[in-house]
Amino acid sequence: MKLTKKSHACIRLEKAGRTLVIDPGVFSEPDAAAGADALLVTHEHPDHFDEGRLRVALDADPAVEVWTLRSVAGQLSAAFPGRVHTVGDGDVFTAAGFDVRVHGELHAVIHPDLPRITNVGFLVDGAVFHPGDALTVPGEPVETLMLPVMAPWNKVAEVIDYVRAVGPRRAIDIHDALLTDLARPVYDTHIRNLGGAEHRRLASGESTEL
Repeated sequence: MKLTKKSHACIRLEKAGRTLVIDPGVFSEPDAAAGADALLVTHEHPDHFDEGRLRVALDADPAVEVWTLRSVAGQLSAAFPGRVHTVGDGDVFTAAGFDVRVHGELHAVIHPDLPRITNVGFLVDGAVFHPGDALTVPGEPVETLMLPVMAPWNKVAEVIDYVRAVGPRRAIDIHDALLTDLARPVYDTHIRNLGGAEHRRLASGESTEL
């Protein structure tokens, strides 16, 4: 399986000539969802869900389908009947030849005064876990953890403890558009030295074979 990092929280997974895209939001490239055979969206925040980009992808190819939670599905399902699937914690499905298991229910706490929205994470082929905006521990082995390194709802100590709790072979950064290049080495050092897993940072457009 080939993993390509797109800007911020978006990743593309490819195998056997098919492509799965997770969270093509407004911080990602305009073509982040282009060419996808299937699209997964963890939650409704615009840095993870850009309705316009998903509509373009769905219009471009009538075979493309979306798997997401109810709050996002409700914005798309009427226009694309039968192609937008609502999923939740514990669900298992196959999308574009990838086996996906859903973990998690709620977005991380940004502030106690703000209501929490729903959020799901996706474990793909039992190997790659994208948690969206939460520190969900899947409770099953994870080879590659997509690690939200910087957000309004986390701090580096929590990020490190999250890697330890999941126990992946490797952690690859996502949710990094708000992190400046000047600060990246600080995060890299702490996560690498304290997380207990191989830590990798991919530039936007850079790929790795898993």
